[in-house]
Amino acid sequence: MTEFSKIFFVLSFLFLLVGIYFHFGNRFPNLRNLPLDFKFEKENFKFYFPFGTSILISILLSFIFYFIRKF
Repeated sequence: MTEFSKIFFVLSFLFLLVGIYFHFGNRFPNLRNLPLDFKFEKENFKFYFPFGTSILISILLSFIFYFIRKF
């Protein structure tokens, strides 16, 4: 497999995951409210920092890239 085909495969897989998330995202609203997601709200200001979601996505992507590299 050439280098371009590996990159294309990984990008296609990531687009597939994003598409699945957008399709089924409304059915799993708790995915957006993990324990380490910080939400600050005031009268004119809202700030949301998805730290827990970032950690979860990082772990999942690490496993995916590990298995792609392994095989």
